[in-house]
Amino acid sequence: MVDSHFSLTPALGSSLYQPTAGALAVGVPVVSFDENNAKVLEIFGQHRELVSLPVVEQGRPIGLISRHIFMSQMSKPYHRELYERKSCIAFMDKDPLIADADTPIETLGALAVASGDKTLADGFLIVQDGKLSGLGSGLELMRMLVAQQEEKNRQVMQSIDYASVIQRAMLSASRSAMSQALDDACLVWEPRDVVGGDFYHFEHHADGWFAAVADCTGHGVPGAFLTLIASSSLKQALELYGPRDPARVMHEVNRGMKRVLGQQAGSDKPSESDDGMDACFFWFETASRRLVCANAKMPLFVLSGDGATVEAIEGQRTGLGYVDTPDGMQWENRSIEVEPGALIFVSTDGVTDQIGGAKNIAFGKQRLRKLLQEHSDAPMPELGRQVMAAHRQYQGAQRRRDDVTFFGCRPGAAPFNNHRQQEQRT
Repeated sequence: MVDSHFSLTPALGSSLYQPTAGALAVGVPVVSFDENNAKVLEIFGQHRELVSLPVVEQGRPIGLISRHIFMSQMSKPYHRELYERKSCIAFMDKDPLIADADTPIETLGALAVASGDKTLADGFLIVQDGKLSGLGSGLELMRMLVAQQEEKNRQVMQSIDYASVIQRAMLSASRSAMSQALDDACLVWEPRDVVGGDFYHFEHHADGWFAAVADCTGHGVPGAFLTLIASSSLKQALELYGPRDPARVMHEVNRGMKRVLGQQAGSDKPSESDDGMDACFFWFETASRRLVCANAKMPLFVLSGDGATVEAIEGQRTGLGYVDTPDGMQWENRSIEVEPGALIFVSTDGVTDQIGGAKNIAFGKQRLRKLLQEHSDAPMPELGRQVMAAHRQYQGAQRRRDDVTFFGCRPGAAPFNNHRQQEQRT
């Protein structure tokens, strides 16, 4: 019994995005279980593209004959004479992979791998209501799996790209407020991936301004999710307690993050995560030039106007939100008077922890200090460019390890363009 329909091109059609095994079913010749091997030879001779031949009983598949194995056996001395008139089941694989036409392609792929190399080489049988629907090709299955994965990756990347738009839009209000409050400042936010785990926040008030730089656990999509939680907690804390007590704000952000992430101490069931963030929150009072900051594992540098001295405000070595960070953790405010022309700079550890250089070691705080001192007389945007240029050069061929974010300013300074215009007039 031979099915006259024969085609080696599976009809993918609209099933590309939600494919099932039926999309791979190719109509091929079949042989009845009661036919002999001479019939098998005849079919293989007529259809040289045919890799395998299904064996059926009343339309139901019971096995699969591999062309390679069959021809190898029949080409041996005297085998054709011995086996030509015998039943075709003599060289039949009695346990081929048989899949229902409704089987999802991903499930079919797992079944094909589990069944071994023979399925990928010889193909598999596809049935509808128990009847043979067609022969599936291992190669076409792999191609469809790859196409499906590419489509998933494309959709994921589209989502991540749009998430980047949202993340940047959320940060844009802070950047706008910074430009209104500060004449000489730089702000760099450069995720390692499309989205990042660093974020910043800036608010301009009548008597001063508040800024925050934070580095959440991880980078990429997981880090970006955490920035949403942390940023929301920060905004709520600022609405409740205002910007002038950074330590109190930090305390509330810690509680808010632990509550959302279920990382409170004494909880009935252990937390499934141990995530948090390092941060520096600081308030600058314009009239008194007083800087108040609270630090959680993130230092803040203050350079004198001539760049001769650098003071590092280190703060506490306890991050926000982590399981082992107490719910009632109290950070301390550090206060310093910022002289005119002095420079404030804070960065996430994506700057200092980057591996590179001749010895493949971390960039480090000392190298950053020296770099700030070398360019302390430059306008802040130029200083920011110099920091990034030195950082990229140091990184060299090494892979970027983390997101990079830093903020620098000269509080109360006049725009550098104005300085230069005055110098030119003089």
